[in-house]
Amino acid sequence: MKKPRLVRKSRTKSGSRGAAGAERTDVATRFYYKGSRLKQLRAFCMIVKLGTLSRAAEALFLSQPSVSLQLRALEAELGVALIERRRRRVAPTREGQALYELALPLVEGLETLDRRFHARCKGLAGGELRIAVGASTGQYLLPPWIAAFRARHPEVHVQLRSVVGSDGIAQLRSDQVDIAIGSLLDVPQDLAYEVLQTCDPLLIAPLDHPLAQLAEIRLEDLSPHGLVLPPHRQTTFQLVDLVFQQHKLPFHVSIEVGGWDVIKRYVAQGLGISVVPDLCVQEDDHARLCVRNLRALFPRRSYGVIVRKGKLLGSEARAFLDLLRPNLFGRRGDGAGTGPSER
Repeated sequence: MKKPRLVRKSRTKSGSRGAAGAERTDVATRFYYKGSRLKQLRAFCMIVKLGTLSRAAEALFLSQPSVSLQLRALEAELGVALIERRRRRVAPTREGQALYELALPLVEGLETLDRRFHARCKGLAGGELRIAVGASTGQYLLPPWIAAFRARHPEVHVQLRSVVGSDGIAQLRSDQVDIAIGSLLDVPQDLAYEVLQTCDPLLIAPLDHPLAQLAEIRLEDLSPHGLVLPPHRQTTFQLVDLVFQQHKLPFHVSIEVGGWDVIKRYVAQGLGISVVPDLCVQEDDHARLCVRNLRALFPRRSYGVIVRKGKLLGSEARAFLDLLRPNLFGRRGDGAGTGPSER
């Protein structure tokens, strides 16, 4: 009797092949989509940060058309306009600003992943801390904190970049430094500022100066005398100018020079008077200078630490902020929890 012939079912039905092929295509699409989205977000964040497509392209080592295509593709996928042109620069729309605040920590987190991974594995050994600081802040305010940080983390390389005026903010925005320490009159929307120390304004004058004989000093009394002030880009000059303008009184600067020690020396030699924060007046200065409190005439000055909102701080910067004040800016370093300060 003949054995029944077995009929084998084909294992290559088109339906099975189609499902498998579709699955492989879907996986490939998903991975391509994620890779493409990261490039788009990176380009978008760089455009917002630097303000122009050309500068973003230079920073990313891409052509400007390539960056423009990535931006348009991202806008098409999200269905909204993210960037609007304003004269020679571009700025985020309302939706663009919302996306920037969400995307920036993710993009920066991935870009600094290697460094943070090795820092986490090794503790803080071999890391680097970059701080933008003005000359007076670096001379009078920072030394105790830097000494304490070095005692705790001797293997971290600390780089203090001396800056003038708004240069520190520019370096902070371009990620040349991790944090900045100085004085701000107004806090821009993209930055967070926490006060470390508040100072009274002081008049310094030669010991034999006519102002030294007055029981009470008015703004009108200061107006005729030449002032020795820091450069006009710095906060002290701006505060003095603001107060005199508010009272519609003239003032003139006889010497414009940087550095509180230089200013104190010129004043002691009779070359003018000055308005300085009490931070820079030391005990031995009273032997050569008349020092009077001007809190009734000029606003108090604050010095503090400045970070860029949304920036993911490294372990070195985070350790330094925790030394200044525990949980300063919150654990993310994005300005969460900051409040108004007296400036």
